[in-house]
Amino acid sequence: MTTAMQAPKEKAGVKARNRIKAFWLHLALIPLAALFLAPLWMMAVFSTHPESAIFSANPPLWFGGSFGENFRGLQADTNFLRALLNSVVIASLYTVFSMLLTSMGGYAFAKFDFPGKGWLFGLILATLTIPTFVTIIPQFIMIARDMQISNTYWAVILPTLANTIGIFYMRQAFQTVPTDLLNAARIDGASEWRTFWQIALPVVRPAMAALAILLFLASWNDYLWPLLVLTNKDSYTMPVALGTLIGLTRVSWGGIMVGTAIATIPFLMLFLALQRHFVAGIAGGAVKD
Repeated sequence: MTTAMQAPKEKAGVKARNRIKAFWLHLALIPLAALFLAPLWMMAVFSTHPESAIFSANPPLWFGGSFGENFRGLQADTNFLRALLNSVVIASLYTVFSMLLTSMGGYAFAKFDFPGKGWLFGLILATLTIPTFVTIIPQFIMIARDMQISNTYWAVILPTLANTIGIFYMRQAFQTVPTDLLNAARIDGASEWRTFWQIALPVVRPAMAALAILLFLASWNDYLWPLLVLTNKDSYTMPVALGTLIGLTRVSWGGIMVGTAIATIPFLMLFLALQRHFVAGIAGGAVKD
């Protein structure tokens, strides 16, 4: 009886200690969070002030009324809305098609046995050691001269669709899917494509959500490759358009602040929509049977 009465008290004590630890942990993390959020806050604030206020001795810490003026200047200099639309379309298409290709590749390496499987996977991983600057010139020649698709969405999307990181990540995720579950679907008469699409993919949905965020961010922030293959102003992506604001004699800081503030919104919306799966996906993609 005494032991039975002590158990609830011990549990209550453990919960109280955990609450205290959590309180002090959050108290210690608040300044760190403020430190990371400070640049984003200043970016948003500076986007609403003229350049004279940004570089004043006492820079503003609260919002002003020059956002519209800064945006009109940005639009006049870069056609920013068109560049933003280009970035949204390119990043969305790249994310969807890259997830499809890398998930199929990861599924094949995780759940099928075929001759040379280990060597082929090792060769794919070895491509990570090749610097980007070694491959960028052959890629440019292939896209611009051979395929002649410069200044198009596909010129930016195609070269890195089946990327090594995505294949490796999805392979690790699919290794957590029980093989017996896939075999049961095959015994019930499901085709291989249906087994992959309706059985395997839903199981690794958190990993796919995490991969979608990583792929979208990589395409959204890409600057060097779009700068090379997009020479028409109407085909510029958002980073390339913002890069044109930095000149030899003048830098439009107000426009840069407005552009970067607007450019964070689509990615934040994607992250907030998928944040429930992000941590689980990162952990799941790192697990191997």
